[in-house]
Amino acid sequence: MRTLTTDVLVIGGGATGAGALRDLSLRGIRSALVEKGDLTHGTTGRYHGLLHSGGRYVVKDPQSAEECARENEILRKIMPHCIEETGGLFVVTPADDESYAERFIAACRRTGVWVEEIPVREALRREPLLNPRIQRAFAVRDGAADSFLATHANADDARRHGAQVMTYHRVTRLERVGDRIVGALCEDLRSGETVRIHAGFIINATGAWAGKIAAMAGLRINVVPGKGTMIAMNHRIVNTVVNRCKMPSDGDIIVPIHTVAVLGTTDIPVPDPDVYDITPEEVRLILEEGECLIPGVSRMRALRAWAGVRPLYKDQDAGNDRDIPRTYKLLDHETRDGVSGMVSIVGGKWTTYRLMAEHTVNLVAQRLGVTTPCRTADLTIEPSHDGAAAAPRAPARSQFAILASPFYMLGHRLAEVEADDSYGDLICECELVTRAHLEAAIRSDGTANLDDLRRDTRLGMGPCQGGFCTYRAAAIWHELRDGATHTVGAPPATALLRHFLQERWKGVTPTLWGDQLRQERLDELNYLETLAVDRLPEATLDAIEQPRDVVIEEVV
Repeated sequence: MRTLTTDVLVIGGGATGAGALRDLSLRGIRSALVEKGDLTHGTTGRYHGLLHSGGRYVVKDPQSAEECARENEILRKIMPHCIEETGGLFVVTPADDESYAERFIAACRRTGVWVEEIPVREALRREPLLNPRIQRAFAVRDGAADSFLATHANADDARRHGAQVMTYHRVTRLERVGDRIVGALCEDLRSGETVRIHAGFIINATGAWAGKIAAMAGLRINVVPGKGTMIAMNHRIVNTVVNRCKMPSDGDIIVPIHTVAVLGTTDIPVPDPDVYDITPEEVRLILEEGECLIPGVSRMRALRAWAGVRPLYKDQDAGNDRDIPRTYKLLDHETRDGVSGMVSIVGGKWTTYRLMAEHTVNLVAQRLGVTTPCRTADLTIEPSHDGAAAAPRAPARSQFAILASPFYMLGHRLAEVEADDSYGDLICECELVTRAHLEAAIRSDGTANLDDLRRDTRLGMGPCQGGFCTYRAAAIWHELRDGATHTVGAPPATALLRHFLQERWKGVTPTLWGDQLRQERLDELNYLETLAVDRLPEATLDAIEQPRDVVIEEVV
């Protein structure tokens, strides 16, 4: 058993956990973070990528709207390389209540959310595919955010200030002495080793899983996992975030993010954040609602569907999930439950992660007697490659092109490929991932499987969904990783290959019609008839972290 000692242990490697780790390290507090998967493996890596202006909440949840409006400006300042300035529109479609628009404007004024009404012809000039029958249009300061890049940037900055990040470490027990929590036992999912971490304080930043962690200490947190399903279209059908001007509901937003546009979302309570499905009815509903914004969108090519779970905190009666406030809640278990040594941060959204972290660390610092103020609203997070070059122990993962570039657009990589004349080294043609990109990612300390490579490089996220690049990536993995460790035979690479294909298949299945159906049939022929994946030697999946992916029982 390995033993570590730290001042603060952060549980959860999403946006809030990484943000709290950076805040702690900037205040000089010794800290470590554990995450049972890869960074952004949970809700942070499964949202639509919206940088909220606050407009969605101005009428129903003004506190959340005010928080989003303030944090929107701060995040643009401190991490410009993670934000795309798409701008946003709220439009009144023929299916919407016209009277809501006046309530929307008045609520924007009250909450400080910037808004400007623009002529309909101007909205249509900006977005030619927009419904020509819209009646009014309002510009807001929505944007697109790369949650993968932002979380890694926070974690890397924390590392540069002395923090420790431990991915694929699952908490198996919280250690409690009397009425105080003093540490945690973790399992290293890659080696099987048990790690005991003594901590002066623990921050439970596990989002929808906060109730499960708290239960290990005999504490109860009423988190309602709210499933949100989204659909990625195969290109940017809009370049502006487009919302319907109405009370928030299912399928009323389209977010352009990198090379695709995301339609969403739904809001359905699920009993367990680890097990949920995507139903054909949800997919149908999102596409039907999308028709109100972009006529014909339901006939366009959809790449895949996926879902994430919101960590909604329910401390009062609410009619349904959408009645639960979207603001965050900091639970001080000492004053709330009489158990010291741990706080839990629940609720909120990606746009307010920094504020949530600041609020949490303020309390922890006070308990530890640290008076250094928070600086995360003022200090720019440098792109990871700069810090990686300066820090000799920084992981190779910080050197990926996607992490080292400004906000990623496909044109960046095209320029690199043209400059380097590296067409022959392309591994993923859809996302222009070269062998050099992939090798840097594979050599990273934190990468455990091909799905991690996907988050790092966008491997397999294009129209073919890994149809041609997966086996190439698995072979390179085998060459670099298994060969280096003298692993006998190819079964580990085979396990990685099958695991990745299965994960892609889950998301593609709900969108099998038209061109995507034809694409999937081609992929099937490649892998089964040509490569005989189903006849490869059996391989264990023990070394592969099993992600919390959706169970698509009803679709399959």
